[in-house]
Amino acid sequence: MIPKFKKDLVYEKLQSAIRSGVYAPGTKLPKELDFARELGVSFITLRAALGRLEEDGLIIKDGRIDTEYVGRKASAYTIVPDFRVGIGVEILKKEVKMIIVDLYGRKIERSVFEIPYKDEDSYFEQVTSQILSFKDSVGINDEQILGVGFAMQGLVSPDSQTMLYGKILECTGLSINAFTRYLPYPCSFIHDADSAAISELWVSPELKDACYLSLSKHLGASLIVNREIITGKHGHNSTIEHVQMEPKGRLCYCGKHGCMETLCSLDALLNDGETLDSFFTKVQNKTESESKRWQEYLSHLARSINLLHLIYDQDFILGGYLAPYLQEKDLSYIHEEIRRMTPFPENQDFLHISKMPKHNITIGAALPYIQEFLNM
Repeated sequence: MIPKFKKDLVYEKLQSAIRSGVYAPGTKLPKELDFARELGVSFITLRAALGRLEEDGLIIKDGRIDTEYVGRKASAYTIVPDFRVGIGVEILKKEVKMIIVDLYGRKIERSVFEIPYKDEDSYFEQVTSQILSFKDSVGINDEQILGVGFAMQGLVSPDSQTMLYGKILECTGLSINAFTRYLPYPCSFIHDADSAAISELWVSPELKDACYLSLSKHLGASLIVNREIITGKHGHNSTIEHVQMEPKGRLCYCGKHGCMETLCSLDALLNDGETLDSFFTKVQNKTESESKRWQEYLSHLARSINLLHLIYDQDFILGGYLAPYLQEKDLSYIHEEIRRMTPFPENQDFLHISKMPKHNITIGAALPYIQEFLNM
């Protein structure tokens, strides 16, 4: 008879190895006999542990494989990538973006809903209803969902439960309870720039220290130190968008004039009704007005990065909605502008384009739940 403690020990060891990435989601486990030898246990003990993992839904039988014994085939097991999933939601003024990601952090499904933001119960009920319908449409059950992260345009409390500052959406003081009253899963807020930076860390295991710039409709940034997001004592670390660059410049949504937001956000770059696709098509066709506007924008961005780099001498990652449109020649131009302005010699290698330019905010909102599960 198999000692229970031995079977449980192997089960717990394999469960930990799968969660920590030793055996990555989606990969086949070794042949059972080889696996048993590798773990130093009997074939029967291993079978019992694999059976429990299969009952948990963490692995699945994926056919049968030949063994060295004539007439006998062993089961082949594959780790299930969507054994657990995370949901990321980006709350915007006129729409809501949602994504479901697996244990790899890969997109399972994504959707966008036109739901204008309102600080009313009807809004939160409508958004959560869409989340539930969205996961049902993909065939995800409640047990698979680790949690829902809400990426917000504003400052978030240290416990991720309250909006400390939300001028864009006028959601200051909003509690996560507005959503959790309708959802049976763990939920949390996350600053949208921090969310994008988390995505960058996920796809860049070599990344240690950096300043991530989120060049989207609104400007944002996230400070990465030793692979951790540093939010500061009062939660407004890296709120570079409100660094005043031109005291008599354009009015910012914060009520001040000439903030970095008014120079380096997409709102500053694009005209009303203009899209990034249409703008860059004209830039590529060398249309004079758009080409001039693009050069002016890059000059403002260079001036801003120069100021920030004097304060934080690390790599700078250019991300956000603008990242897919950036080219190496744009980085070269920014670098030349910085070299002209700074009193110090600069190497171009501190500027990088994001490795995860698409869906980075929604994916990043879901990833903390995935990471927590894998680190259990």
